[in-house]
Amino acid sequence: MSNSLFLRTAILTALLVSAVSPALTAADKEKGAKPAVMHSVALFPFEERGREAKDEGAKITDLLFAKLAIAPNVVLVDREDIRKLLDEQEVNLSGLVAPQQAIKTSQLTGAKLLITGSVLHVDNSIYLVAKIISSETSRVVGVSVKGNVRDDLGKLVDELSGEIIKTLGDRADDLVAKPLSREDRLADVKRKLGNAKRPAVLIEVPEHHIGQLTIDPAVETELSLYCTESGFKVIDAKEGRKKDADIVLRGEAFSEIAVRHGNLISVKARVELKAVNQSTGEVLVTDRQTTVGLDVTEQIAAKNALQEAGAQLAERMLPKIVEQEAKENRK
Repeated sequence: MSNSLFLRTAILTALLVSAVSPALTAADKEKGAKPAVMHSVALFPFEERGREAKDEGAKITDLLFAKLAIAPNVVLVDREDIRKLLDEQEVNLSGLVAPQQAIKTSQLTGAKLLITGSVLHVDNSIYLVAKIISSETSRVVGVSVKGNVRDDLGKLVDELSGEIIKTLGDRADDLVAKPLSREDRLADVKRKLGNAKRPAVLIEVPEHHIGQLTIDPAVETELSLYCTESGFKVIDAKEGRKKDADIVLRGEAFSEIAVRHGNLISVKARVELKAVNQSTGEVLVTDRQTTVGLDVTEQIAAKNALQEAGAQLAERMLPKIVEQEAKENRK
């Protein structure tokens, strides 16, 4: 079977199974039960160590993707996004990912966890080794399974996926940073800004959700909140005088449905933003962020993802904008 046909078969199987996998039942909801914590995961191609493992890496990756795609607590990054990422930047697939690489990968894919792995043969034994890498804490947790070279690969991948899912549950506190409240995040931004002068800003970030109308500008709203709460003067893009703004935060936001998990829908959002000095036209800061939102409705999931992307961009960009403006004023 060709790799492309193998991939299509594996993913089709995963989709058919996930389509009948329920999230919470009505009885669960009445009892106040909450859906399991979801982990956004980027699965990288498995390395083949040694000639004996030739062509096994791609098959293992495809099978593992299909297994993890139906896991109730996993949202997988699209395989095409991973391919593009590998083309754009060099990522050490051995698991020795530098903190900066992990952070960059998280920003590009929205993944909180990265899974890399390898397959190798030793005498009559075959080993599948996977490393779960946190893009938030840079911690690495390894899992592995051992079998006979004559064993069916599918059976070994079943065992490996089980170990990975178990580890995600058991080691979640080590791998995923505890979420901070909006108040804590705003306080951190204010701390970074200090007593520096805040410029007046204008925010223009049109949003596009594939196949759906945009309810409201979630990114603009989140950026405006962070700016106003941090002491910036925000000029309304429609009602205010644009010439009063020192800085224009301009960009685009996109969101689209990623995966359905029973009644739950995950939506991936991507926001690209730049800060432009309006008097000089100079681009002071550029950044982009990809995030994943989850809800029982597509529109709310999209809004959650876009809001989170806006918040993360604000946390990174506002201190840089103030720093750049201070440098310009000292000239």
